[in-house]
Amino acid sequence: MMSLNFQAPKHEKLLMVRQKNCTVRLGDVSRQYPESSLVWITTGGKLQPKKKLFVAFLDKVQVKKMAELTSEDLDHQNPEINTREDLIADFENIYKKRITMDDTVTVIYFSEVL
Repeated sequence: MMSLNFQAPKHEKLLMVRQKNCTVRLGDVSRQYPESSLVWITTGGKLQPKKKLFVAFLDKVQVKKMAELTSEDLDHQNPEINTREDLIADFENIYKKRITMDDTVTVIYFSEVL
């Protein structure tokens, strides 16, 4: 089974209390995460052991430009991120490169399988 991994401790906290049901990934990763797939939601850093939190169903997978992200996308990604500019700053910190409104992102909505 595939996994959708989250490295940031802040995301693990949001996932644990089920406040996060969407992730925005840089680039077009829609082939790696096809809609209607089952994935493990995991946390852990690169080259580190991963912790499986739950199994999820990929409800919706959309490829967009950063400028096309909606307030719903941002809220479900992280309630603390209110604008696309906030997300860009967060991504620049994660990816250590410049991100623009023209960059392609993949928006993945998921729901826990009980």
